[in-house]
Amino acid sequence: MFKIFIYILIIGLFLYSKLLPHKDKLDLKYKKIFDFFNAIFTPIFKFFTPIFKPMQLGIGLSVDLTQIVLLIILLILLNLF
Repeated sequence: MFKIFIYILIIGLFLYSKLLPHKDKLDLKYKKIFDFFNAIFTPIFKFFTPIFKPMQLGIGLSVDLTQIVLLIILLILLNLF
């Protein structure tokens, strides 16, 4: 059961990262699902943001490492159980 929850979080993290820039355009049904994952991920990202700064890849181009770190943690948890 715990593995299924981790799988759902991984899929939710992927969709969250893709839909975040377009959250205002979501239908009501999908907005509720997005808000559910937003409620889970936002506190985690706020915790990790001071620790892991965005990685600069070029001029005006950076990658948010908090999502990558969270994905690594979820994958490690998945392998532990």
